Amino acid sequence: MKLYPLFADLRDRPVLVVGGGAVAERKAAMLVEAGARVTVGAPALSNGLQAWVAAGRIAHRPGTFEPEWLDDAWLVVAATDDAALHGRIAELAAARRIFVNVVDDAERSSFQVPAVIDRAPITIAISSGGDAPMFARLLRERLETLLDHSLGTLAMLAARLRRRIRLRHPQPAARRGFYEQLFSGRVAGLVRGGRVAEAQAEAERMLAAGDDAVDGSVVLVGAGPGDPGLLTLRALRALNEADVILHDRLVSAGVLALARRDAERIEVAKEAGHHHTTQEGIHALMLEHARAGRRVVRLKGGDPFVFGRGGEELEFLRSHGIAYEVVPGITAAVACAAYAGIPLTHRDHAQSVRLLTAHCKASHDTLDWPALARERQTLAVYMGVSQLPAFQQRLIDHGRAPTTPFALVENGSRPDQRVVTGTLGDLARRAAEHAVASPALLIVGEVASLARSLAWFGASPLGTGLVSRPAHPDRTADADRLLAAIHHA
Repeated sequence: MKLYPLFADLRDRPVLVVGGGAVAERKAAMLVEAGARVTVGAPALSNGLQAWVAAGRIAHRPGTFEPEWLDDAWLVVAATDDAALHGRIAELAAARRIFVNVVDDAERSSFQVPAVIDRAPITIAISSGGDAPMFARLLRERLETLLDHSLGTLAMLAARLRRRIRLRHPQPAARRGFYEQLFSGRVAGLVRGGRVAEAQAEAERMLAAGDDAVDGSVVLVGAGPGDPGLLTLRALRALNEADVILHDRLVSAGVLALARRDAERIEVAKEAGHHHTTQEGIHALMLEHARAGRRVVRLKGGDPFVFGRGGEELEFLRSHGIAYEVVPGITAAVACAAYAGIPLTHRDHAQSVRLLTAHCKASHDTLDWPALARERQTLAVYMGVSQLPAFQQRLIDHGRAPTTPFALVENGSRPDQRVVTGTLGDLARRAAEHAVASPALLIVGEVASLARSLAWFGASPLGTGLVSRPAHPDRTADADRLLAAIHHA
């Protein structure tokens, strides 16, 4: 171990920062946040430091460094661009046994400022001993994605109960089990949901009852349209905490590769005409695993609440007393349009957007066709491609011009994305000509024409006269394997 890790209590203790530029400002900011009484010594100060002096947050010693500036200092940070001055400060500080950090000079520093993850009162510090600070920052960024911001609140709740927990569970093994349940069960879910008072009450109930059984729970997670980079941080955390993952057919391999390695994965594929698992079967699986004390992630393509039957699943879970959370995902309409270069709204073309599904003939009868046929709006249609001819005809019959532009986005956001463009009168023919298959999103409206000029991802839109080559399937698999390797490195 090159350095001895230490967390210093600097509240109301004097600390000196020598330097008045941007680097000194960054160093002073962390010290102020830790409660130190910061004095900045420099002939001139950055605008930010000047504002802090005016507000009384820090003190200023104008002029060049003098040895007496070190009087009473617990720590000193040298943050100028003068190497000779840095060497003098380091020598004087060492003679007085004052810890010193010399920016970008590990040899002259007696302490290093680590990369910090702040979940107060939980603080995680990462140091490379000054040898590879950029690597420490990269590690911090990786860990930031895994640690929910509610951890601090949860830690404070546990601290308030610490003495009672020790009395209730004097044996370390039992106490450890209680904490594991506290930090990963219903209490943690309530804290993440901002229901701190209910979390406190639930923790009190657990403590009074001496619960040994672990509560199971379900998190409905939106996986987005396929690109793993579109997952939210909270979705990634849920995948890394899951014991069981019930996932749809449309969830990409790249997204699943980011989940915990030992999580049980169960595909609950539902496809038009080929329902491998009924909705009732999915309900039963969620209930079975949650009642067994497992953390279940119900992973859905897109967003759980946009044509994802998430509402039905929450109603079922609530009726059976199962704790649940919802993590939104980027729905296909938003993601596919963006990856095709199509703005869903535009001041010149569309002042509104409608999201609808028309996956079967019966659903056509429930749609408001006169409203859908109006101009200056965008239709984003989640549908089976087999219904395109009927959808096209109904829209034209109710007044939408056959010359209205459309774009079909197949496998949106994935390496093999294809975009087929044309006009409404040719929709069904163009889809058949290019063998468009599910998953595909249909965008109808003037904005769809912008795909030809604003496309930025994947192959060029089919319909522009440019040659389009979908990504090779092997390359798609290679990309998924690379993402998994990076995640588990």
